[in-house]
Amino acid sequence: MTATAAAAALAPARGPRHLAGTGALLRLALRRDRVMIPAWVLVVGLTVAGMGSSYETLYPTTAQRAGLAASMNANASLRALYGPVFGDSIGGLVAWRMAGLGAVLAAVMSLLIVVRHTREEEETGRQELLSAAMVGRRAPLTAALLTALVANAALAVVVAGGLAGSGQPATGSLALGIAVGGAGMLFAGVAAIAAQLTESARPAKGLTGAVLGLAFALRAAGDAATAGASSPLLWVSPVGWAENVRAYAGERWWVTLLFAGGTVLAVAAAYALTARRDIGMSFLPARPGPARAPRALSGPFGLAWRLQRTTLLGWTLGFLCAGGIFGGIAKGASDLVGGNQQTLEIFRRMGGQQGLTDAFLATMAGMLGMIASLYAAGSVLRLHGEETGGRAEPVLAGAVGRLRWACGHLAVAALGTVVILGAGGLALGVGYGISVHDVGAGLGRVLGATLSQVPAVWTLTGVAVLVHGALPRAAAGVWAVVGGCLAIGWIGPALKFPQWAMDLSPFSHLPKLPGGQATAAPFLWLLGLSLLFTAVGLVGLRRRDMG
Repeated sequence: MTATAAAAALAPARGPRHLAGTGALLRLALRRDRVMIPAWVLVVGLTVAGMGSSYETLYPTTAQRAGLAASMNANASLRALYGPVFGDSIGGLVAWRMAGLGAVLAAVMSLLIVVRHTREEEETGRQELLSAAMVGRRAPLTAALLTALVANAALAVVVAGGLAGSGQPATGSLALGIAVGGAGMLFAGVAAIAAQLTESARPAKGLTGAVLGLAFALRAAGDAATAGASSPLLWVSPVGWAENVRAYAGERWWVTLLFAGGTVLAVAAAYALTARRDIGMSFLPARPGPARAPRALSGPFGLAWRLQRTTLLGWTLGFLCAGGIFGGIAKGASDLVGGNQQTLEIFRRMGGQQGLTDAFLATMAGMLGMIASLYAAGSVLRLHGEETGGRAEPVLAGAVGRLRWACGHLAVAALGTVVILGAGGLALGVGYGISVHDVGAGLGRVLGATLSQVPAVWTLTGVAVLVHGALPRAAAGVWAVVGGCLAIGWIGPALKFPQWAMDLSPFSHLPKLPGGQATAAPFLWLLGLSLLFTAVGLVGLRRRDMG
């Protein structure tokens, strides 16, 4: 090979030939995500569409809706959590509740799609095999972004069509759909950049998640600072952009151009980075470890702790912040509910029949528990990632058995759940105590209420172990189970799900604490189920082939 030919081969990718194979990779990605994408789109889209009928039941008159808007906009803590209300129509309330939240959910969907079809493919070695065929240098990234585009376009159509079909104005419905889908595409570009910077899928997801968390925090701080959504912090946050589209309240169509411009810049940066690195390489390589391993790595638990400690730290800090915010607004729960009996009934269905403040605290403790199940499921599924990535085989080739290896990760998942819920409960109690000028007021009760969610989280942990051990090909289904429990607990009370549907979630069987009556039976049943599921999963793991 001549020097000219060698230089041409090593030159950055340019031209259509470097997109060769994009269509085939796109079809492959859509086939692999044929369950995940429709599930995300339908759950998020139908949830947004269903909010309209819920608010029609809760706030049937204009005066009631105006009262809700006034109480929300007058309370800085509630604005930080939910954002301001720009319009007191049914559509305006849906946009208030779901614009920022829908943007966050679309962003999570997009980061999972893009990282899965870029960095995860490189990490497992599949991308190198594909690149040996007629596949252009930029084709994998292009196919991943097009897959995210299909998903976000479908989500925007479902949101807009569902709201318009339920009787809401078509203009506002379209604006809300575009805002949610536009936020998703922007974070697809962010995830594409993260996939070039990091050397594995896990830090790529973590980096994108950190950017998303920062965007949400900036939105919350901006809304808390000003009542009219005029804070500069909102204009540096894509979540704030979704809010400021102002669907059903004099739509600001020019704000959607921010999503388009941000997406173009992010995608261009991702393409520039991918043209300047080799497959499998990254711009932020992991630091080399010490020459001699510390004694802490001498066993399976030490290895699992080393692999998951950063994730646990991030979740703990997040729960501290969330608990503090929830506790700080507990005193204002009565302002949010006012005299609306329908809203009061929702709080009681979620938090019990006790006093309103206790019901609100019980609701927040339940929410922390449901969110903690995401950490527990991800921690258990780290076993699946280690196995499919080929990193488990060297460990198991030594004196470490499968059960010891698995139990190391399960210990981190189980104890980590207690740690993050303890942090969230402590912050929830302290935040509430500060708001009522008595830090010790109910701190023990609130902390105990939050920790009472542990058996339900452990039950879902057992489900994750069962699926990984007995049905490893269906490991992705764990997220569907956890997401279904989140949906039941989150929107079930508002949409008045039947009792049999509510009972599908382990969280529905726990007493509503603080303030409710607690008995040992539900805790013992959930602990028994978690042990049963875990035992069956470990038996399956021991008997099946690895990989």
